[in-house]
Amino acid sequence: MKILYVITGLSGGGAEKVVAALADQMHLRGHQVKIAYLKGRDVVVKPECNSIQLIYFGFEKINDFVFASKKYRALILSFKPDIVHAHMVHANIFVRLNRIVCNVPKIICTAHNANEGGKLRMAAYRITDSLSDINTNVSVEAVEAFIQKKAFKDNAIAVYNGIDLNKFKNIELSQPKLNYDDTRNHIKKILVVGRLNIQKDYPNLLNALLIIKKEKKSDFKLFIVGDGEERKNILSLIQKLSLEDNVELLGRRDDIPELMSEADVFVLSSAFEGFGLVVAEAMACETFVVATDCGGVKEVMGNTGLLVPPKDSTALAQALTTAMEMSNADIKINNQQGLEYVKHNFDLQLIIKKWLNLYEK
Repeated sequence: MKILYVITGLSGGGAEKVVAALADQMHLRGHQVKIAYLKGRDVVVKPECNSIQLIYFGFEKINDFVFASKKYRALILSFKPDIVHAHMVHANIFVRLNRIVCNVPKIICTAHNANEGGKLRMAAYRITDSLSDINTNVSVEAVEAFIQKKAFKDNAIAVYNGIDLNKFKNIELSQPKLNYDDTRNHIKKILVVGRLNIQKDYPNLLNALLIIKKEKKSDFKLFIVGDGEERKNILSLIQKLSLEDNVELLGRRDDIPELMSEADVFVLSSAFEGFGLVVAEAMACETFVVATDCGGVKEVMGNTGLLVPPKDSTALAQALTTAMEMSNADIKINNQQGLEYVKHNFDLQLIIKKWLNLYEK
């Protein structure tokens, strides 16, 4: 089978990691695979297999649509894919519109969030709906949100993101990677992994930490992994709240499983999500999770960890304090239950089988 994945870009995000993993797994199963991306020359996330070709379309602004479309149609004619599987709003609309003049046997469009933009984007989804064969989103909640917005019809389905359990697992470290002031006793290491953007709602988290610090119930240090357009604002807020001794920005890292394994608590403070891939990854590493109840995060966590409402710093502070004060025995029981839940629901091998069934129908 020939499979062409089309995605908006290959910067460091959950959707990009999902596409790279899908491409690798399909290649290992003997399928011919290529990945095309619309914009962003700098590739942060890519497949492990170097033989998988990455094609840049150069769709950086709306005026580039015709140029990018010509490159896309030329690729379709030369590669002749059996499946075009698009991911994220721009790529989904792009491949749909090009189907008007470019025949493709089958198009699958996958959204990766309960919120992929405002009314204009939802209208674009609705108007072009007939140009895709199958629509999916990454959680049941996200599918229902799209149906309510009339972006998807009732026949859309949920396909969860998969976790590579050979990579994301608890790892015993000979030396700690999350460093802190050794004079501070019984410190709890809190980890967050995510792009520094508005969606992740870092102000919510930082304000929660300020509450904990003022109450002096737990000693902690937060480590933030990731980069993005909100970095400057986040640094400014850290200084404003006098949290310089409690928060460290680590930038992009390639040792996420190790960092998750070392952390006492993993936190997600997002205002909205589709699936919450990093939550499942943390659970696979047997790390206790505190997260906001947005998008499909509740589906990801099952009955483990602690969920709080989005944009509620007081509730988030309370949940983090509870997690940091739990006994080691209770933490261990929770984390083992989380690992088993991930194995039964989000194992990448199970998810690949679901995609293959959709491809082959």
